[in-house]
Amino acid sequence: MHEWDAEAMQCLKMAVIGVGALGRHHARILSQIENIDLVAVADPNEQQGRSVAETSGCEWTADYRELIGRVDAASIVVPTFLHRPVAAEFLQAGVPVLIEKPLAGNVPDGEALVELAAEKSVALQVGHVERFNPTFQKLQAVTGAAKYIRAERLSPYAFRSMDIGAVHDLMIHDIDLVLALARSPVDRVEAFGASIVGGCEDAVQARLVFENGCIADLTANRVCPQPRRTLQVWSDTGCIDADLHQRKITEFRPGAALLAGELPYDLAMQPGAEIASLKQQIFERFITITETDAAADDALTAELASFAASVRHGTTPAVDGAQALAALRIAGRVVESVQNHRWDGAADGRIGPHAHAIHTKRRAA
Repeated sequence: MHEWDAEAMQCLKMAVIGVGALGRHHARILSQIENIDLVAVADPNEQQGRSVAETSGCEWTADYRELIGRVDAASIVVPTFLHRPVAAEFLQAGVPVLIEKPLAGNVPDGEALVELAAEKSVALQVGHVERFNPTFQKLQAVTGAAKYIRAERLSPYAFRSMDIGAVHDLMIHDIDLVLALARSPVDRVEAFGASIVGGCEDAVQARLVFENGCIADLTANRVCPQPRRTLQVWSDTGCIDADLHQRKITEFRPGAALLAGELPYDLAMQPGAEIASLKQQIFERFITITETDAAADDALTAELASFAASVRHGTTPAVDGAQALAALRIAGRVVESVQNHRWDGAADGRIGPHAHAIHTKRRAA
C-alpha cells in the first residue's frame, strides 16, 4: 500500500472507469462524499461520458490510461470481460481499485488480479454490494450458525451485462452472501438452468452442500416481471426471513412453551385436547414472530465509503479480492453444472441451458 501522509489523504482523488447504467451512480455518489475529489470519469462513449462528467462536476476522458498517476484510487465499472485488463493496469501502477462484481469473467482472470494486488500490496475490493445492505447486516447479526439457506433473486431483463449469464450477473451476489453465512468449504454443487431470451443462461436453480452440513438453495432469474431479493436462514435459534429489496426482517423463534419442552404434537395427542386452542397458540406460546424494518441507508454509498476508508487507512477492504475469488470459484462450478445438466437423464439426450431451444428447433424441423 502507498505510504500516504495524513494531510494528503484528507482529500482522496478518485476516478470512475465506465459510466454506463451502474457506473454513473458510482460517479454521482463519489462526487457527493466528503473528502473525495472525483477527478474524472473515463468512458469511450463521449456523449455518455461528458454527460456524467458534467453532472458530477469532473473531467471526462475516453482513455482511462490517462488517469493512472493522477488518482489515488479508481472504481472500475466496465463490462466483465474487461475487468482483468483494465484493473490490472491500475494495480500494476500501485493504484487501489474497487471492481464491480463479479471479480472477473473466469477464475484464472480472477486469480491473476488477486495475485497482482498481493504482489503490489494494493487494496482490491469487489462490488458485492449486498454485504452493505442493512437488511443483510441485521440478518447476519441476529441469526445463529446457518443450517439451511434459501436465496431468491429475480429481476426483469435489463439488456445489460449480456456478456455474462444469470450466475455471474445475479446469483454471484447470493453466492457471496451464502459463503459469508455458512463459513465452510463447499463440498458439492448441483444446478440446472435455461436460456430464455438467448445467449447465456437466464434462469438458474442451484444447490450448495457445505462440509459443515449446511445446505443452500439459490434461485436466480433475470427474465421476471417483478424484482425480488429474499434470503431465508434456518439455524438452531430459529428461522429468519429477510427481504433485501423491501428492507424487512421477520424472525421466527422458539416461544416459552417450546423452550420449556412443551410440544404441540404431544399436547394434541392427549385425551380431550382442545385443537382449536392449540392452533391459536402456535404463534403465541410456541413460536414468536418479530417483524422489523432495516435501515434505509444506501448500500452503494456505504460500499464506496468503505472502500475509500480502506485506502485512506491502509486496511483490508470489507469484501476483498480473496472473498470475491471464493464466490467466483463457486459460480464457475455452478455454471459447469448447468452446462452439463442432462435434462432427459441420458448421455445422448438434451444437455445444458439451451436444451429447450434445441428441442423446440428439432420439433419444428
